[in-house]
Amino acid sequence: MEGVLDNMCGFAGFCEYREAFPGQEQHWLDLARRMARRISHRGPDSQGAHYSPHCVLAHARLAVMDPEHGAQPMSRPIADQEVTIAYNGEVYNAPELRQELESLGYSFETACDTEVVLASYLHWGPDCAQKLNGIFAFAVDDPVNQRTFLCRDRFGVKPLFYTLQEGKLVFASEIKGLFEFPGVRPVVGREGLCEVFGLGPARTPGCGVFAGIRELKPGHIAMFDRLGFRDLPYFQLEALPHEESYEQTVSHLRELLLDTVTRQLSADVPLCTFLSGGLDSSVVTAIAAKHLRQQGKTLSTYSFEFEGNEEFFTPSLFQPDRDQNWALKVSDTLGTDHRTLLCDNRQLADSLNDAVLAKDLPGMADVDGSLLHFCRLVKQRHTVALCGECADEIFGGYPWFHRREMYDSTHFPWSNNLDQRGGLLKPELRKALGLEEYVSARLEESLSAMPTLPGETAEQVRMRQLSWLNIHWFMATLLDRKDRCSMWSGLEVRVPYADHRIAQYVFNTPWEYKCHLGESKSLLRDAAEGLLPAEVLHRKKSPYPKTHNPGYEALLKQRLSDVLRDSAQPIHKLLSEETVSGLLNQTFDYGKPWFGQLMAGPQMLAYLLQINTWLLRYQIYLDI
Repeated sequence: MEGVLDNMCGFAGFCEYREAFPGQEQHWLDLARRMARRISHRGPDSQGAHYSPHCVLAHARLAVMDPEHGAQPMSRPIADQEVTIAYNGEVYNAPELRQELESLGYSFETACDTEVVLASYLHWGPDCAQKLNGIFAFAVDDPVNQRTFLCRDRFGVKPLFYTLQEGKLVFASEIKGLFEFPGVRPVVGREGLCEVFGLGPARTPGCGVFAGIRELKPGHIAMFDRLGFRDLPYFQLEALPHEESYEQTVSHLRELLLDTVTRQLSADVPLCTFLSGGLDSSVVTAIAAKHLRQQGKTLSTYSFEFEGNEEFFTPSLFQPDRDQNWALKVSDTLGTDHRTLLCDNRQLADSLNDAVLAKDLPGMADVDGSLLHFCRLVKQRHTVALCGECADEIFGGYPWFHRREMYDSTHFPWSNNLDQRGGLLKPELRKALGLEEYVSARLEESLSAMPTLPGETAEQVRMRQLSWLNIHWFMATLLDRKDRCSMWSGLEVRVPYADHRIAQYVFNTPWEYKCHLGESKSLLRDAAEGLLPAEVLHRKKSPYPKTHNPGYEALLKQRLSDVLRDSAQPIHKLLSEETVSGLLNQTFDYGKPWFGQLMAGPQMLAYLLQINTWLLRYQIYLDI
């Protein structure tokens, strides 16, 4: 039986090793199931639970491969014990691992990669993480070694949060699952507010914003036993000499791209791609369409648009043109079954609340909400999608890689105006939080962890810093958005550019390769030569679309005005009424974002609405 990809899911659990859980097995199973039910949108197809004296696990499954098998939690006997896994993700090299493990004497009963991951843990122990190529988070109840083992993929595509509660480790795919455990409360202190107002919608790696809640960092494993909790990295980007010529690098990258996309096309359910007509999604779509065509299949593709953009769109540095005609052009060229999905003003405004509930935090406002809306529509016909996310962070496509006034900044390059953000707060609160100091400390911590090579020039170090920051912060934000907004509807979205082999390889290619002959992302463009028409390969970057309809801004102002008039709304505890009232009377410049490329004035209003929804719906206690 060939090893194949399994499912995208959610799981939750808790463990204790100082003493066994006292009797009442059904009580503990019911508690774990309640935790998993809070994240059942991640796995609407089936649920399961597992009990042992020291660890309880529950699982909600979205079946992608071998839907009739692979129920979780999954157990395997060893040394008169049962080792059990709860797993969320896909391991793209599962067939090779299965073959290797079979040669070592292991046998398999399912076609799911869950069983491959479990067998990998049994054979290699914690070192199994380094063997896995994919996107995953999982927990293993290991009674043989009297420990619980946690693992998360190299770039954190799949989430995993945890907290320590009276000697117990409590964990879940999403924060909301933790709140079902007795004693875990939605408290936000000064650090959490600094995250939301100083860094948000980005987050410090490992920070869960809520007091006492952490996220297992990307590329980390953790173990919990009688000695307590400890985590350590199994993967970090390395600074290595790059000794290949430009032509060799282009060829090497092309091989990686073809292998990565092809691996990620495995599914026993309907599969599609997101196609904007930009370089990144078009390359993924071209490889996918050719592969499926060889099997006699037609690839389905989707592009996203907003009501009124045809009339109101205005080009800017960050968004030079609209996607629609380009998406249709690429679809016609590749012969895909293409559909354009539409979002109107009210749907977009309404999506803000769902996006908060999906992420458990305020996020990229309508950039999140619109993706959630579109994923809900895609899910009506498909269960798996591939997208072009992460290419700009890895290949240096954003304006802040190219404009000196942006990349020489002493702030995070995608979030330069801290005065604007801090000005939203009551002056006394802003002073108490030390917002500027907090953000500067997080930036310095991140840069101090970056590897360098001896002899690199100041310019080479700076470009490496930009890559490092973008991968560990901005890319992490977009991957979190992608997972949470898609899984809210049980849609799995795969991200080929986040393959660690590509990221590690390109991290060490010289900037003059990434921007060969002065063209942004030329390395990717040249690696995709022949896959797409030249005008598509050399199209200027245009980011994920957003609405330019002034009716949306008017709707946001009305909703925020309603919040400000209601003294019972929780956001009044935080905001400078004068500053926010001024926003309501302001005409915004859509070309001057305060976060990333898309979050300008209207998105500031939407972000404040999301913060209020977050405080209200999660009944947050502010410990400030």
